[in-house]
Amino acid sequence: MPDPQLTWLHVNQLDFPDVETAWEEPNGILAVGGDLSVSRLVKAYCLGIFPWYNENEPILWWSPDPRCVLKPGEVRITKSLKKTINKNRFTISYDQAFEAVVDNCAAPRKELNDDEVATWISAEMKQAYIHLHNEGYAHSVEAWLDGELVGGLYGLAIGKVFFGESMFSKVSDASKVAFVTLCKTLENKQFKLIDGQVYSPHLETLGFQLIARKEFTSVLSELTTPPVKTTF
Repeated sequence: MPDPQLTWLHVNQLDFPDVETAWEEPNGILAVGGDLSVSRLVKAYCLGIFPWYNENEPILWWSPDPRCVLKPGEVRITKSLKKTINKNRFTISYDQAFEAVVDNCAAPRKELNDDEVATWISAEMKQAYIHLHNEGYAHSVEAWLDGELVGGLYGLAIGKVFFGESMFSKVSDASKVAFVTLCKTLENKQFKLIDGQVYSPHLETLGFQLIARKEFTSVLSELTTPPVKTTF
């Protein structure tokens, strides 16, 4: 493996370094700087790279190893979740409230100690994904209950890969029902992979598994060429 390097990107520099040069600690940090233009973000995702940084910090680009992924047809549905789905409690829609979904995902979250912690979705990041949405790359899935938005998620659909970004839930199982519905839609549209980026116990409950970054990026090159858009 090449020696780890951290590349500084310029606004007019769209090329990224080889993901195999990413640092092992912190896991996956690859480059700094650049911008959040549509063209840069689409290229980054197709290479297995994504931005993740705190407000008032320079843009940080990541490609962790291993990667947390799921095949749409292998989503894990527990007995209790299946009962909730069968009740048809939630109405699920696509791209009807993109900005509202991002706003809810960006809202401070309650930690175990009841302290509120802000998420990484800054105003700059929100605007970037709105631009991606307007260009047809970013999509939202909404869960409604009695006309109120109570859960959902958003991410990018490029080629035959859905890159999940964030989800929220105000009512138990709302985001899970939205996600399961998305998986069925992606399977019908012959999508092959959902990228969950980094491991979390929550993703594991949905069936996500870890694969080596090299395997992930190799699959990406096949599934995102060309980087076509999808309509939901």
